[in-house]
Amino acid sequence: MTSEELLQKVRRIEIKTHGLSKQIFAGEYHSQFKGKGMAFSEVREYQPGDDVRSIDWNVTARLNKPYIKVFEEERELTVMLLIDVSGSRNFGTQTQMKRDMITEIAATLAFSTIENNDKVGVIFFTDKIEKYIPAKKGKQHVLRIIRELIEFEPQSQGTDIAQALQYFTNAQKRRSTAFLISDFVGSNASAKGKLLIEQPLLIAQNKHDLQVIQVYDRRDAELPDVGLLKLKDAETGIRSWIDTSVPAIRQAYNDNWKAQQTALDNVFTRTGTHNVSIRTDQDYVKALMRLFKV
Repeated sequence: MTSEELLQKVRRIEIKTHGLSKQIFAGEYHSQFKGKGMAFSEVREYQPGDDVRSIDWNVTARLNKPYIKVFEEERELTVMLLIDVSGSRNFGTQTQMKRDMITEIAATLAFSTIENNDKVGVIFFTDKIEKYIPAKKGKQHVLRIIRELIEFEPQSQGTDIAQALQYFTNAQKRRSTAFLISDFVGSNASAKGKLLIEQPLLIAQNKHDLQVIQVYDRRDAELPDVGLLKLKDAETGIRSWIDTSVPAIRQAYNDNWKAQQTALDNVFTRTGTHNVSIRTDQDYVKALMRLFKV
């Protein structure tokens, strides 16, 4: 892609997603996430009626009087986008590839953030942390993020969401709102029947306001009846032949997808994680609105 082609694509995405964020998401974003964060302000002497759970025991012991911690709403929010850039995003059989929809969703969320004068940062990951862009304000910063989304080429092709969540939790010290955007292909490894993402997800969810957005293609879930197909796993490179004219094979493929989705849904329920799944031929605006209105 030439520099001119890149600029044109960035401009098209900016026009579409900035308009969406300004007209639709800004108000929902504000009401859903603004003011959730609480920052430490000061300690003061305990007064009757104060919540005993706020007592600062270190100060109380030192001064021999009960003191409590006082918190106030954080005036500025940090939004982090955790974006899966593994090989499976370069797939799409409907109106667009998964990477194109992920780019638009991320750009919409980024513009929504700066519309509210907040900061936005990005973590690109595969089965390793590919790139970290610290949170900043401003339109130029968002345009940089969009450029990276369009032309970034990862060093690896696999997926390790657990590692990405651990990195995010360690790197982001203050409470933030985060969006994990992935197709969840290749991420469902388990130990003793438990998905490996569950514990890191729970830790991140307890520290931050984490939302999950799954982007998938229709053919991730079901095979067409088109006879013999040669398939390649985008993350492992393994190639195989499948006879899609056999109903049992198509059914097994779909059953495997449903089992993976059920396992993910159970993890999201247990960890209290709000989530939406969006197919590449569906309207992501409506799905995001559902997420924001939870």
